[in-house]
Amino acid sequence: MSADATRGSQPRDHKLIVEKDVPIAMRDGTILYADVFRPDTAEKVPVIINISVYQKDKLWVPPADLEEAANPYMNWETVNPLWWCPRGYACVRVDARGSGKSPGKSDPSSHQEATDTYDAIEWMAQRPWCSGNVGMLGISYHAASQWRAANLQPPSLKAIMPWEGRADQYRDQAYHGGIFALGFIGNWWLTHTAHQLLGRPRSYNPDAFHNDMMWNYMRNDLDSEYWRLCSARWDRITVPVYSVGNWGGFSMHLRGNTEGFMCAASKHKKLRIHTGTHFHPFHSEEGRRDQLRWFDHWLKGIDTGILDEPPVKLEIRTGGSTRPYAFRSENEWPLARTQWTKMYLNVEREPSADPDAVEGRLTNRLPEKTGKLTYSATGVTRAGVASGSSLATSHGSLTRTGVSFETPPLEKDTELTGPIVLNLWVSSTSEDMDIFATLRNIGPDGKDVCEVGQHGQAIPCVTKGWLRASHRKLDEKRSLPYRPYHAHDERWWLKPNEPVECQVEIWPTSMVFAKGHKLRIDIQPRDGVGSAPYTHYHADYNAGAENTIYAGGNYASYLVLPVIPLR
Repeated sequence: MSADATRGSQPRDHKLIVEKDVPIAMRDGTILYADVFRPDTAEKVPVIINISVYQKDKLWVPPADLEEAANPYMNWETVNPLWWCPRGYACVRVDARGSGKSPGKSDPSSHQEATDTYDAIEWMAQRPWCSGNVGMLGISYHAASQWRAANLQPPSLKAIMPWEGRADQYRDQAYHGGIFALGFIGNWWLTHTAHQLLGRPRSYNPDAFHNDMMWNYMRNDLDSEYWRLCSARWDRITVPVYSVGNWGGFSMHLRGNTEGFMCAASKHKKLRIHTGTHFHPFHSEEGRRDQLRWFDHWLKGIDTGILDEPPVKLEIRTGGSTRPYAFRSENEWPLARTQWTKMYLNVEREPSADPDAVEGRLTNRLPEKTGKLTYSATGVTRAGVASGSSLATSHGSLTRTGVSFETPPLEKDTELTGPIVLNLWVSSTSEDMDIFATLRNIGPDGKDVCEVGQHGQAIPCVTKGWLRASHRKLDEKRSLPYRPYHAHDERWWLKPNEPVECQVEIWPTSMVFAKGHKLRIDIQPRDGVGSAPYTHYHADYNAGAENTIYAGGNYASYLVLPVIPLR
């Protein structure tokens, strides 16, 4: 055990008290039901609370290689009571309104759910066994809910640790660059509707999970107060924040964690970004030590030394490992020593259907002459261009779409750590155009160097970015040279074949591209490699259209890369 570990709470042989279906009254009279796990001790203890639609009674049986053993109290993406309660914490799980055992109108990830979380926090803080201090910790849904609760500033909420948690419901989850992210959220909604209506909750809550979530998401396809009400509002988040991301979370959660660290008004903020699946790092011994040290400090007043350490802790990927990489401490994000480097797109040859084809190079100089590449915006499946069928979104193209650019083999190891921008000049024969950008690490053998994905799968890409061209309008006050911030509040339609400049936000990453490797970018009208299950709706403006990319001369198309000098 490390010296730091000995400064935190140590496990004691407390008997576990389990209270099932504890009723909690909300301010409007609705009752939500919770399970409470707490140590049998005369000492008052702090609370770690979760609220979600994932059903507090639904057992999670983890994989055999998890660093926490399976037990009857495990629940998806939440803390393990058999580890936390002996260390002097109560663990509370609440069924969100209209889910599991809690009655009411379902409204997942909403402002109403945040208000309910506030009420549950304050109710728990008043229990005679509670010290009055409450924290929030959990993955994904259990992380995103923390941002919304923190917006409301419940007095008893003393610290949060959103572990891989989207913060902006519009930009992080529903509309990537203005393109509807149908694949994951559509399946998520259907699956949890089935969990509720075809699973055990039907017997005691037959109207559970009755909501118009997907209709509302598609109806509100521009940013508005609808989305702001259910997203993080950084100026209102003042509670201490330990924001935890995953480099593999580039299609859902990672942006929320880096934005949270940069933008939250909290005086005390830390950032950690790791690798691996969506759940192994959370339940690892190393991960739990970070969690415990954070909450010991803020909920128990124990000096664990965690605030004496640099505020940023990053796993630096060196490519191809299925196990965690080494962490490195930093003092800020993005890193102050970043060399923001432009790599220009240089057109060399016509587009090809060959999946390994490369149409141009990435160079450090702007080409003198303008080159252009035109490719089909249509994804053709075995059903043809089935724009009126579900095949249009559920089946991939038979042939490669789009174009690619890559560097020559690198002369030395090159680290990229930070956000990335693709500045791109484009036109279309249609009124709109989708830009899907995929960064890849190509080895000397010409094959992708894969990383571990959120679900344990091999992912053949480094990170991604997206933009619907009609959404290219920037919010100038929030945009940064290395992170464009799109307003998403109106559409700037394209005129046929008229070039426009687009700044594509590519989500942050960390990768050391080894000597002899190539950095490749695919620019496509549809989801590229490594997308599933975070795929998108390919709208009808693509059907029959042709898209064009311009590079060189008066059309400076380039990547802005966060090159980190090797120490």
